[in-house]
Amino acid sequence: MARISVPTTAHLPSTLRVDSTNPAAARILGRLSRSSLISVALDWLDETNLPQALPYLRHDDGDEEDEEGDDEEDDFYPPARSAEELRDMYNSLLERKGSKREVLDRITEGDWRHGLTLYQLAMADLQYLYDHPTSQQWSAYRIVPLKPPRDPDGEEPPQVDRQSLTIPRFHPSTFLRTLQTQVLPDVKAHYNFDTHKSLPLLILRIFILDSPYNTNQAVQQTTTTTTTKTTAFDSSRTVYIAFPDASPHLFISRPQTTSSSPSPGAAGAGAGGESRSLRNLLVEGIPKALSRPLQRQRFTLQSTSLVTRNLAELVERRGSGRTNFAGGGWSIYAEGGEGRGARGNNRETPLDLVLPSPPLSERDEDGLGGEDDPRGGKRSGGEKRAAPLPVVLTAEERREERAAKRARLVARARFGRTAVMGDGKGVERVDVVIEDPFPEVAARRRDGGPADGEGAAAVGRRRGKGGGGSRADAASKGGGRVDDADRNVQPEEEEGEEQEEGGAQGWRPHVRLTFHGSHVFAGIRQLVECGIIDGERMPGWMTGEEGVTIGAVRNGRIRGHKGSGV
Repeated sequence: MARISVPTTAHLPSTLRVDSTNPAAARILGRLSRSSLISVALDWLDETNLPQALPYLRHDDGDEEDEEGDDEEDDFYPPARSAEELRDMYNSLLERKGSKREVLDRITEGDWRHGLTLYQLAMADLQYLYDHPTSQQWSAYRIVPLKPPRDPDGEEPPQVDRQSLTIPRFHPSTFLRTLQTQVLPDVKAHYNFDTHKSLPLLILRIFILDSPYNTNQAVQQTTTTTTTKTTAFDSSRTVYIAFPDASPHLFISRPQTTSSSPSPGAAGAGAGGESRSLRNLLVEGIPKALSRPLQRQRFTLQSTSLVTRNLAELVERRGSGRTNFAGGGWSIYAEGGEGRGARGNNRETPLDLVLPSPPLSERDEDGLGGEDDPRGGKRSGGEKRAAPLPVVLTAEERREERAAKRARLVARARFGRTAVMGDGKGVERVDVVIEDPFPEVAARRRDGGPADGEGAAAVGRRRGKGGGGSRADAASKGGGRVDDADRNVQPEEEEGEEQEEGGAQGWRPHVRLTFHGSHVFAGIRQLVECGIIDGERMPGWMTGEEGVTIGAVRNGRIRGHKGSGV
């Protein structure tokens, strides 16, 4: 008699099997490389994971042995007799060369032909995350005590008091049990914890199905339309939550669907809305799972305005290290143990009373010296390189060389040892809204010129007569310059309609800056070194020292921006 599936509020068990021919399961495995597939299969066959990832093995039952032997002779992938035999077989596959299709077919049609458990799919999905660290987009949140905000913008400067030092206790099983109570009854979730292989992170993978059942009915339930036939597994979503060690922060990824077929335009818009609503539910449910109402300890998640695909950058900015609030040129104060001495006792710091030797003006552009110095130093083998022959330069060339040298020194002073190409800590996008008043209005106010309203009206009249000349006027009055952008940084500036505001605020144009690139702040550093950007007048948020990728500039300072649409 078939089992009866009853709606329940329990989570999905790790031993629930999914058909190995399911397109979504094939997509999860198909993303891995050959070596990663073999590594995951060996992890499945480990003694600690074997109860939740049992393979299809041969059973010898005496009388039926001959009949089963005849059937298995025709099998392209004859089943093994034990897990140890399978381990030896996959180790031999790892040692020799071959195709990925060979390993994939062996898994889906041979050793796990009876289906893959949710635990196995979770391990395969996490392996893809380790192989491709930039495959997810993460948002950093701070865990803070729940207090009514007094600031109209909902943001308050951090204050060190006894309540702010309260950190919630985190135990995985208790956290999951409390988080499960926040899940809707018509939605089922599977949870899997794993420790990151190279970063101090504890990663929680949440696999969500739109089904009220936690049995095979959840993955086999089909929805038939006039054109397509889909299952609940095809519309599933996956979310990652990363908990850094010894840090009051957590990172939440953007929900991703498991469906192998891309959704059309309307469906894609609906999927985007569902992803946003799912993230909002997590942002509301996670602090409730961390709270302890009986002890009067309630917490909430506060956005830190840091969004990136680089987990290493998130750990650097919001982890347990000393670089949380020491970015850019301030990073030299937080470089503990990184110096010339064995224990960092001789490291350079602005607090030293003795001047560095040699002085900064005589060093190379990176301040590192050694084998990469094109103007001298040491070779890769440790031998001293011959000094270059003196070159007679003209006065103009000497001025250009001094200007280039000063630009490199300014870049080093503003960025420190951060924002270097190839450091693996880059952000891909920075969105900033400028909310400062128009510079000319502020200048006229200081010089005793016309009032704010008259100045704004005069600016508006010039904009109406001169057409597009206002932007050039603003650049010339504010001391700005427009040059060719570096290929690593592509700024986009948008100026909306003029806004006339009375009172002390004056006229504030709507200006939004968007920087794109593989390493935005490293690209800005290159522009400073080339002299395209004035490093001495550049604001601090352009060095990345604030640790913000989405924000608004008010009175020259950047802060997390809410409700701007960026």
